[in-house]
Amino acid sequence: MSSASQAPAATTEPPGTPSGWIALTAIAPVVWGTTYIVTTHLLPSGHPLFAAFMRTLPAGLIAVMIARKLPHGEWWWKSFVLGTLNMGVFFPLLFVAAQRLPGGVAATLGAAQPIVVALLASAILHERLTSWRLSWAVVGLLGVGMVVLGPGASLDPIGLMAGLGGAVSMGSGVVLSKKWRQPQGVGAVAFAGWQLTGGGLFLALPTLVVDGIPNGIDSRAVAGYAWLGLIGALMAYTIWFAGIRRLSVTPTALLGLLSPLTAAALGSLVAGEALNIIQLCGFATALTALIAGQLSPRARRRVLP
Repeated sequence: MSSASQAPAATTEPPGTPSGWIALTAIAPVVWGTTYIVTTHLLPSGHPLFAAFMRTLPAGLIAVMIARKLPHGEWWWKSFVLGTLNMGVFFPLLFVAAQRLPGGVAATLGAAQPIVVALLASAILHERLTSWRLSWAVVGLLGVGMVVLGPGASLDPIGLMAGLGGAVSMGSGVVLSKKWRQPQGVGAVAFAGWQLTGGGLFLALPTLVVDGIPNGIDSRAVAGYAWLGLIGALMAYTIWFAGIRRLSVTPTALLGLLSPLTAAALGSLVAGEALNIIQLCGFATALTALIAGQLSPRARRRVLP
């Protein structure tokens, strides 16, 4: 009877932990990489706040109803702070950067997030800032730049500030999520739901005042909002926070490089945007940085003869 009671607990851990958790957590940035093509092909243009709002509050309320668990004590304000940083501020800045900058420039600024996380993790979590992982974060940024930057890329000051601000906002949210730790007895669905709800509440008033409800929401737009909310937010953030709980924050942040790489791959497959040799080399460089950043120099020495 005791062995039967232990069996379900064993299945909650992906095989090969922590490598299994790394593989599972990588699903989140891959899903986030679909945001650009869903937004440009399915959603009404010119309503970034409404799109961010629809991506947060409905998904958050659904998650809370599924988990049937509300925040308690200090977690009321902590959930609001984390939701504001991870979603409420990050999503609108992401849309502003995408609107004012070429997609490649915006994606490259987002790829700077692992560097931001590494610096914040050193200052706030007192994680050792190793030259190994910081170097691979820079290499990953350069690799993403090779993939998405084109010769016609222009630099708009507001777009640049929005892109960097978004990287700092979510980077801060990631580090604080690790510092405050998921409460005991609270699952990843509830934890994601608290933050998505907090981010949605933060966005509610600005959305109504600035954006309003766009005209012409058709079935394609409904499908787009559903994908961004249910898959891109509820599912992806549940996986992401489950991974952050179990993995070191700096190498986990390097998985974020998969987001712009996925966006570029979808642009090639769906929109017919051909990739040249420099972009293919950039793909290889970014993926190498992502994999190498999951290792430590000490771990590498153990596997070498």
